[in-house]
Amino acid sequence: MTELQDSYDVIVIGGGAAGLNGALMLARSRRSVAVIDAGRPRNAPAEAVHGLFAREGTPPAELIARGQEEVRSYGGEVIAGEVAAVAGSVDDFEVRLADGRTSRARRILVTAGVVDVLPAVPGLAEQWGRGVVHCPYCHGWEVRDRAIGVLATGPMTAHQALLFHQLSDDVVVFSHDAALGEEEREKLAAVGIRVVAGQVAAVEQAAGLITGVRLADGTLVPREAIAVATRMVARAGFLAGLGLTPVEHPSGMGVHIPAEAMTGRTDVPGVWAAGNVTDMAAQVGPAAAAGGQAGAMINADMVMADAARAVAGRN
Repeated sequence: MTELQDSYDVIVIGGGAAGLNGALMLARSRRSVAVIDAGRPRNAPAEAVHGLFAREGTPPAELIARGQEEVRSYGGEVIAGEVAAVAGSVDDFEVRLADGRTSRARRILVTAGVVDVLPAVPGLAEQWGRGVVHCPYCHGWEVRDRAIGVLATGPMTAHQALLFHQLSDDVVVFSHDAALGEEEREKLAAVGIRVVAGQVAAVEQAAGLITGVRLADGTLVPREAIAVATRMVARAGFLAGLGLTPVEHPSGMGVHIPAEAMTGRTDVPGVWAAGNVTDMAAQVGPAAAAGGQAGAMINADMVMADAARAVAGRN
């Protein structure tokens, strides 16, 4: 196991696409960088990553392994561990791990991602990432032409149902405990999407496959796949000591860490964020791109700080 050093230029918290690409940019700029990763990637239940140029269909674990190898090839470090707290300020942050290890860094890049919170419906969690999906671009092709049920969870339900209708003519929305507006219902009806009223009691399955949706009144609606918009919660509790706490995302999809869209800079000097922890809708490709951009911005920030310090030292 790689040992955690006493200090680095940058510590990256989270070893997914955003974190590894950010670390790659920093390591290639000859910065000392450590990626600290808890080993709980959001896309672990999925069989493959989709919509990623030149890596279509790659298993998530394989993609992460390749990314780690690339970071290490430029001198970056990948450390297994869970960050418990971050304290300090720009040029002197302290990162404490859950097992008691500590290290210091001049800058922090937060790429810890989100946790998907599923509705409390029996059967959903067991099928998550297989028969239960959330993104038509990530997994829609894999459930094309099947009988798809969309479980209403909030303001994105109609939008989600219309996107999945592009992939299958047999889409049903289960209103469950979410309210659908008249305009939304009109759009759904116009394209042939039926809305089934009533509470969903369970997702039925047999031999590892979804067979239908059981309503509270006992009715079984045959379905082969379920689409559900999860509530996404940023993995960012360790930032509380810096005064950086997750807030509700404007879309209503969950809570995130706000950051500048083009740079990843947060409201706390010296701390950047990239990937789903700030951009909840980002797929693997955009998350990786955002991580790379944040890495470049962090390096530039340190270059300018070092130059200013050198000028001050001459005067």
